[in-house]
Amino acid sequence: MATAMSERHAIAGQRSLRVVPMAFAAAALIAGLWSGLWRLGIVMPGGQPQFTDMHGALLISGFFGTLISLERAVALGRRWIYMAPAFSAAGALGLLSPMTAATAPLLFIAASVILTLTSIVVVNRQPLLITVVMTIAAASWGVGTAIWFAGNTIPLVTGWWLSFLVLTIAAERLELSRVFAPSPAAQVAFVIAVGLVFAGTVRGELNGDAAPLLGLGLIACSVWLLVYDAARRTVMHPGQIRFCSAAMLAGYVWLGICGLLLLAFQPQTTAFGYDAAVHTIAIGFVLSMVFGHALIILPAVLKLTLHYSPALYLPLALLHGSLAVRIASDILEWPGPRAFSGALTIVALALFATTLAFASARKKVSAMIATRFHDTCQANPGGSCSAVGRGWQAFSRLSRREAPHSQDR
Repeated sequence: MATAMSERHAIAGQRSLRVVPMAFAAAALIAGLWSGLWRLGIVMPGGQPQFTDMHGALLISGFFGTLISLERAVALGRRWIYMAPAFSAAGALGLLSPMTAATAPLLFIAASVILTLTSIVVVNRQPLLITVVMTIAAASWGVGTAIWFAGNTIPLVTGWWLSFLVLTIAAERLELSRVFAPSPAAQVAFVIAVGLVFAGTVRGELNGDAAPLLGLGLIACSVWLLVYDAARRTVMHPGQIRFCSAAMLAGYVWLGICGLLLLAFQPQTTAFGYDAAVHTIAIGFVLSMVFGHALIILPAVLKLTLHYSPALYLPLALLHGSLAVRIASDILEWPGPRAFSGALTIVALALFATTLAFASARKKVSAMIATRFHDTCQANPGGSCSAVGRGWQAFSRLSRREAPHSQDR
């Protein structure tokens, strides 16, 4: 009895280590999107929030920092690593109040230090290119947050934060591409691509008049991912695998477009050059990766059962359509359509979450009904059960036809 109770307490504790930081991350996402609408000039109910200036910190450190830290903690399975998402989640909560906003950067720095130390431990055990790049990415988050705390300009800070996201995703995709054994030349090309991105970040090119290294690095990363990533092959598979692959490939294209934008429009001398570059990465690349990985990461992190639906292509298309409107508005300096694009992006995110929840609930309910009907027919064979039962068997086969393939990313 005591053993069973201790096991239940351990399971509950393990679940809280995942659910609580994820809940704070979701709050940071909502607050960041809400503040983003205000920054675009869209007046929302309730008055302008006090955290409007924390838009980037809420989304990059509060949401993505917590999510990446939590994913790493779950993958490695060490309890002390959960301190990283815990600190990051606390920082996200701190950003929402002006009384605690000043301490939030310190909490994010603590989270990034733990994440970096975790990555260094992994490098010592597995000295691979993948683990080295992940370590550099985690350190980039900490450096960006430290210079933010020191009072440096936001574009300089954002460059480090975006490097954290781009290098983390690139390293994860390199890890998955090992199935297809990239050649030594391909690995050298990867090193050159991420090296250019990191060099451009160190030079603070997002805060300058030109961004040649960062632009070339993003283009090189885009080309490398389009050529060597597993998504190029798995997109030929049906169902969920094709959806995930399509989302990733679209993200890689936007990464290259961001590089071209940085080369064509100087970040700090063009009216909306900086905005176009930042949101091409954040929306086109990073959020597209979220759409592509949500059906895989959320079940692994939160122990949820999610199901794919072809209707998910609608919010994916809406997301990329909203970004296309934003980039065109930035280039042509159209404030009205630019504000509209922000609202469209939020609609795409809400529609994605709603569609995913509805598809998962529908399949869960249909499975429960089928199970109960089967049990009833087993207890009372004959009659109309056989005919109706054949109908439910056919329905169940259709429901399972699009079951998720978690082994394919």
